[in-house]
Amino acid sequence: MSGADLRVQLESLATEAARPDLAELDRLPTERIAELMNEGDAAVPAAVRGQVPRIAAAVDAIAARMARGGRLIYAGAGTAGRLGVLDASECPPTFGTAPGQVAGLIAGGPEALVTSLEGAEDDADAARADLDALGLTSGDCVVGVSASGRTPYAVAAVEHARAAGALTVGVACNPGSPLAAAAEHPVEVVVGPEIVAGSTRLKAGTAQKLVLNMLSTITMVRLGKTYGNLMVDVRATNEKLRARAHRIVALATGAPDEEVAAALRATGGEVKPAVLVVAAGVDAETAARLLEKSGGHLRAALGGAGD
Repeated sequence: MSGADLRVQLESLATEAARPDLAELDRLPTERIAELMNEGDAAVPAAVRGQVPRIAAAVDAIAARMARGGRLIYAGAGTAGRLGVLDASECPPTFGTAPGQVAGLIAGGPEALVTSLEGAEDDADAARADLDALGLTSGDCVVGVSASGRTPYAVAAVEHARAAGALTVGVACNPGSPLAAAAEHPVEVVVGPEIVAGSTRLKAGTAQKLVLNMLSTITMVRLGKTYGNLMVDVRATNEKLRARAHRIVALATGAPDEEVAAALRATGGEVKPAVLVVAAGVDAETAARLLEKSGGHLRAALGGAGD
């Protein structure tokens, strides 16, 4: 695509538009600029709300694949890629996911997380190679993330994944985007022009963060990684998380501190079996067996404790 063609294409994108009413932005008082940014940000949740049915459909499809052993893989460039890597990196400590079960790919590789490598977004071949390096299978789920919805790296990742039989989701912030067209589950959160024209780390970035939060969090709920709203698969790898694990068992069971502490000692600090030890009155070995039988779903394991 020539530079002229690309300029024409960008001019048609809501995320690239310049707001005429902000032509004097740099002359406004600081507080007024902050107010304008806040007003713009306030519209983002409503834009996400309009895509909730599509997000929910994507979550159910992702959860079904992951329940059979598939992975959730994000792919994007720049801000979008960093948001995917961030979401993926938070899943192990929050939900106890296995290494690689949720992964994030960013155009340009790890260096692009801290250094601007904007040219990497145009490398469609790299997207295909990055997915192949992960050993992409038809059981996996690939979420392409791109504010414009036209980033070659994200679009190619989704196209490559879909050709391999993997589940595909496209998260964009413009309507009728190539990314949405390529994905089985398109999610287009249209937030409009940014306060600084084309700076899609702002409203568009916020919208993408909200959507990725929903995709991963609700998927983990569906996979039994929570009990009610409690993080029962949290990994107690430091003092704060050990204290959190204790609090979660206490909240789930209503048991006194001494009983909670004893249950956690018996289960090696694991929350789910500790809840079973306290609530069902079983030993740690039985708790582990009940969880294995229920596929890791604590509520189902509690229901089967009397069988």
